[in-house]
Amino acid sequence: MTPTDFGFLPIPTRLRYDPDKPFHFGLVLNVAFGFASTFTAANLYYCQPLLIEFSKSFDVNYERVSQIPTLVQAGYASGLVLITPLGDLVRRRPLVLLLVMLSTTFTVGLSVTKNFRLFEALCFLTGLVTVTPQVLMPLAADLATPDRRGTALSVVLSGLMFGVLAARVLAGVIANFASWRIVYYMAISVQALVLVGAYIMLPDYPARNIDLSYFQILGSMAKYAVTEPLVVQAALINIASSACFSAFWVTLTFLLGGPPYYYSTLVIGLFGLVGVFGVLVGPFAGRLIDKLVPWYATLIATLVLSISQAVQTAAGGTNVSAVVIACFGLDAARQMQQVSLSTAVFSISATARARLNAILILCLFIGQVMGTSVGTTVFVQHGWRACALLLQAWQGFQLVILFLRGPHCPRKHWFGYAGGWAARKQLAGTPGISGSQDIRAKTCDALRIDQLEVAAVFLEKGPCGVKYLIEAGAPYDWRRDVEPKNYRHSLSVNHITAIVSECCGETAPTG
Repeated sequence: MTPTDFGFLPIPTRLRYDPDKPFHFGLVLNVAFGFASTFTAANLYYCQPLLIEFSKSFDVNYERVSQIPTLVQAGYASGLVLITPLGDLVRRRPLVLLLVMLSTTFTVGLSVTKNFRLFEALCFLTGLVTVTPQVLMPLAADLATPDRRGTALSVVLSGLMFGVLAARVLAGVIANFASWRIVYYMAISVQALVLVGAYIMLPDYPARNIDLSYFQILGSMAKYAVTEPLVVQAALINIASSACFSAFWVTLTFLLGGPPYYYSTLVIGLFGLVGVFGVLVGPFAGRLIDKLVPWYATLIATLVLSISQAVQTAAGGTNVSAVVIACFGLDAARQMQQVSLSTAVFSISATARARLNAILILCLFIGQVMGTSVGTTVFVQHGWRACALLLQAWQGFQLVILFLRGPHCPRKHWFGYAGGWAARKQLAGTPGISGSQDIRAKTCDALRIDQLEVAAVFLEKGPCGVKYLIEAGAPYDWRRDVEPKNYRHSLSVNHITAIVSECCGETAPTG
């Protein structure tokens, strides 16, 4: 029987799932994921520079049109809670196709309607289905080999952040020379390209957790959010970091538009280009994340964030070079921090990555709201220095939360530094890797967790997880991930069996 999307649309042969021939997630497909994230995430931000044009076109006051960005973001938040967890329940390929098709359809409505109430409803619905990047992020983590996972996530996240920055610029420029409706005509075109590209490039991947219902998926997401120490730690860091980032960029307009700078709106907008350079650094930072234990990558990123904010606190109101340094440092380090936190949290369970990702993105959203509100209030009432000091305190809070759990703290421990301080990812207990039998035994005993991919287990959790993996059965050809072409340490099936037997005292099956 020919596999289909939606029961009638045939899937191209080369994209059909075959457990004996895992799909190769190369650079071209990774970049395609990034572009899809760019052109779909942009839907959330086209409206922001167009509010005055909306007011004139629909003949409503500024108070009414100011609700449009809120409606879009409210729809997006609803989509994060209600739609993105579906990535752990259904096949991702038809889910992505459906989301892009719906967002394109709603954008058509936005471009032609002359009724403001209908326009508001369509804005909410567009935000609701603009969660394609949050479906693609966990899928990229599933398709990429563990030695490239950080890079893969960085490329997708770079695409998303570039969409955020480009949407505002394009919308403002187009509306300055033509009707605001042209912006949405353009959005329809690029989303149509994404839809066609997704059909001809997006590989099919089997549904997971088919034994769970939709409401059980939602319930388990809530459970992960309060019972997993690593998730709680990452969530708190994400909230504080997102608050800092949002507050910085929102109040930057006030800072540069007032004394001593008095820059025009055009010049202030050009500072966003500095942020673009920071976004472009993301994939290179991903390579560093691939080599390090995620905790250390988060530490490096958080320290860079703190230093960048310190530069802004010291001289942001007196020297424009300090502002430029802060813009670049905050954008580059924020992306590295988000990818390293995602990489760490995704290691908890390969079958729950969509839910785990939804939790992290919801925390980003909470941080954005908090940063925008509190940061603006402090800036207006107490000035730029007080606002910068507040953001510096939030950066310090992130370091405090990070240091509560060490780089190898066992999964269910809320505090502590058990497991040592090793910074580079390595194959625990593998012949040829330095380390005592005592360390290997502790690793085997303490880190027996529900991992579903053999390379991630070896790189991060130790060989006892492999026994679980082999017995449970992996959803793809796990031998691919342990061949010498992917890793410098040759790990044959017999080799795995010997390691598991030595460290765990049991014989692992080889089939």
